[in-house]
Amino acid sequence: MQIRLWVSAVALALTAGASPPVAAAAPPEAPAPAPLHQLFDNRAVSSDSRPAEGDFDGSGGSLSARDLAAAGWGPGQRITIDRARLEWPRRAAGEPDNVRADGQAVRLRGRAEAVSFLVAGTTAGGAAPDAAPATGSGLIRYRDGSHSSYTLTAPDWRTGPLATKAVGLPHINTPDGQLTERAMLYVVSVPADPGRVVDSVVLPRDPGPWTDLHVFAVAVREPATGWTGSWSASTSGYPAVGPWTDQTARLVVHTSGGGPRVRIRLDNTFAAEPVEIGGASVAVQGGGASAAAEPAGLTFGGRAGVVLPAGGQVFSDPLEFPVPADTNLLVSIHLPGPVRAAPVHSQAQQRSFLSPAGSGDRTADRDGAAFEESLTVYPLLTGVDVGGGPGSVVALGDSITDGNGSTVDGNRRWPNVLARRLQQQREVPRYGVLNQGISANQVVADRYPGDGVSGDTGGVSAQHRLERDVLAQTGVRTVVVFQGINDLRWGTSAESVTAGLRSIADRSHARGLRVVAATIVPCEGYADCTAEVDAGRAAVNAFLRQHAGEGGVFDAVVDFDAVLRDPDRPTRMLPRYDSGDHLHPGDEGLRALAESIDLRLLVPRR
Repeated sequence: MQIRLWVSAVALALTAGASPPVAAAAPPEAPAPAPLHQLFDNRAVSSDSRPAEGDFDGSGGSLSARDLAAAGWGPGQRITIDRARLEWPRRAAGEPDNVRADGQAVRLRGRAEAVSFLVAGTTAGGAAPDAAPATGSGLIRYRDGSHSSYTLTAPDWRTGPLATKAVGLPHINTPDGQLTERAMLYVVSVPADPGRVVDSVVLPRDPGPWTDLHVFAVAVREPATGWTGSWSASTSGYPAVGPWTDQTARLVVHTSGGGPRVRIRLDNTFAAEPVEIGGASVAVQGGGASAAAEPAGLTFGGRAGVVLPAGGQVFSDPLEFPVPADTNLLVSIHLPGPVRAAPVHSQAQQRSFLSPAGSGDRTADRDGAAFEESLTVYPLLTGVDVGGGPGSVVALGDSITDGNGSTVDGNRRWPNVLARRLQQQREVPRYGVLNQGISANQVVADRYPGDGVSGDTGGVSAQHRLERDVLAQTGVRTVVVFQGINDLRWGTSAESVTAGLRSIADRSHARGLRVVAATIVPCEGYADCTAEVDAGRAAVNAFLRQHAGEGGVFDAVVDFDAVLRDPDRPTRMLPRYDSGDHLHPGDEGLRALAESIDLRLLVPRR
């Protein structure tokens, strides 16, 4: 229990600022900005044969250069995480490769919705079981002479949370030998003013005397101008697969908004090693695994293939390809392999396809005959963006948002229905709708711990995945948060759930998003939906209703509870909306949820 509470506290600390950046005209005095590499004063990486070359934590502990290379993090490697492109220091093992933050000014250029730091904290004397994260405040300086403040929190490299790490390494080097112990690095993003051009950042002062905050890289996360997220899926775990060897996955995805250009996003979330993509393509679905026309090949930096480092992300190059709204696409990915474990979204509610082992690159096939096997998960693919459009609404939720209980291949999840409503009207912008629901997901606790091969695909908590699944999504304008019943069913208090939902709202507001909360629907009749659980549900719903509106925790509330409950017995779902298990609505219930939303509530007031 102590570990869970500490992890939750770190999640709250990773807010990185409680309010949106407010620029001021006269920044305090600071040194002249310099490129980050000129400020390096600490040696975090050593070779396994010469571990004394490194001293990351003041006790001789260091990261293994071999482990980093095995993860795909070599010197000078550019690694995209949460849409920020960061460069691992172009330094050999034993050379200075990071800076201990103490008020240094770092040269940085670009228009940014956020600034992302690759960081870790260390504790004097080595690791401690209860090592606190290193935290401090700094400044973002803009070209017009104004500035805004931020708070940066770097979890400890040995004891920080697994769930939010960028990469985990299996060893720690010491002068006395190598330890089989996890070492972790983190990417933490802080809000910036997207209306101004960043000129430099001033790092936090030394948080000492017992901790150091180390910065390896810093980058601007540019606004996703000219793109709208049309489809997405959250990485829910890292299970064993296949192994997949020289095979092609043909994944069926359903668009929300359409546009004249397309790009896809692949994520190697939670992975311990790189994965090679041999090629990829996109097509409108004809029938089954067959395309309506010849698939269009995608490229990555001008090449047909790409290697995704552990924890990394990649976007394909923009492709002129007309994407229809409310339509099935086929996204094909060649995996030379072998791939023995992969980041997946486990409950696709959609049948996709896989060619047999050794069948090679079938991404260009129009005919679906080569795709003899079925897939019920989405591996690696996390997003499809379209050119133009007004931006996106993110649905952050659990299995009800994920579509459990809906018709497989029917695209009748409530976010699908909401997307159709948006496309068929002209009163508000025709936003894309991104489904970030994960079956079994919780607000407070992690089902999947965030590290290692596991059969549990309930995901890390909504708080721990918020940056990746909401704040860094393409063109996000509004988030609809619909979670909490799993926490209550599995013993989390209503007070903890409401605190977690408040944290999600605060962090989203700090990035300029509109936050709409949805009340929790009844589930009497499901095995563990006891009277105590329903009392907790009522308490959470009362909080949501009381704290929504102008000046509230949430900008608005949609009362899903009122939509689905039986008026004669409000602790259960109205039978016609029930999928049959008393927890998940069926197609009709999911449609009722989407149709109950006043579309005007989704529009940010800016």
